[in-house]
Amino acid sequence: MKALYQETTEGPEAVRVAEVETPTPKAGEVRVAIKAASVNHREMWIARGLYPGMSLPTTMGCDGAGVVDMLGEGVSGPSVGDEVVIYPGLDWGNNRHAPQAEFGLLGMPHGGTIAEYVCVPAESLAPKPAFMTFEEAAATVLTGLTAWRALMFKGQLKEGETLLISGIGGGVATFGLAFAVALGAKVYVTGESEDVLARAKEMGALGGLLYTDPEWRKQVGKLTGGVDVVLDGAPAPSFANYVRAINPGARIVIYGSTAGDKFEITATGIFLKSASIVGSQVGDPQDFRDMLAFVEKHQIKPVIERSFPLAEAKEALLYLESSHKFGKVVVTI
Repeated sequence: MKALYQETTEGPEAVRVAEVETPTPKAGEVRVAIKAASVNHREMWIARGLYPGMSLPTTMGCDGAGVVDMLGEGVSGPSVGDEVVIYPGLDWGNNRHAPQAEFGLLGMPHGGTIAEYVCVPAESLAPKPAFMTFEEAAATVLTGLTAWRALMFKGQLKEGETLLISGIGGGVATFGLAFAVALGAKVYVTGESEDVLARAKEMGALGGLLYTDPEWRKQVGKLTGGVDVVLDGAPAPSFANYVRAINPGARIVIYGSTAGDKFEITATGIFLKSASIVGSQVGDPQDFRDMLAFVEKHQIKPVIERSFPLAEAKEALLYLESSHKFGKVVVTI
């Protein structure tokens, strides 16, 4: 089969679409003929070797939607021909608050979805939302799941609360906006340009600030009236700018470190507000089911910025790195 294949850590330029062995499902597994996948910043970090537990070579990608085409021994439930989306991880464990050490995602260390076929445990499948295309379903998996867990499980966002999303435009932030608006929260965002802020307002954001403005910290409190929950994937440059605007009992949810690993925390700014700083990563199978149910109920679709065929999957990754502005980049198969 054809797949986006990584053998080195020399960067996105070194990955390639290659012919690799077509997998066969083991006992308890199913094989899915992938119809669409998507690329995430995770693939860029992996391409450069900047991800824990690197294991190469690998087929890339953890987002996938397709059609069941083969069943392994002992599988009950899924049937050949079912249209499905795939939970992106394996071996989360029984603790809803954090994954066990054995947890890993598809696309490294496990075989990935930017390929013609992938084999996964039968319990990793969920029905594809009927109102979505395969491309839309694939684009919902990792970023939708990450946003859902961060906001609803870790952040405990409630209807009527005020949410600040840092760095709107990325997949997680964009889904966070859609989920929060559907929930009935009051959402404000920061972004890199007026065009990006305008897109966010079209999706329901009540206002936005340019994070390129060095003085944006002075405007957060006035704009929002105080923040109950923060969704932040790049706290290094942003934390100090919004922390003074948080309300008592606020939850700051950090789901990434895109702009650097370290930032300064003033203890009094947290304990005097009885605030929490919470880490969040991906989501467990229950989060996946809850997210899909919410998406179905509210008919939420991802924003797809651009689509590439599998033969141009490398170009999709390079586009994400150099030109991406708002939404998801998809690979069709």
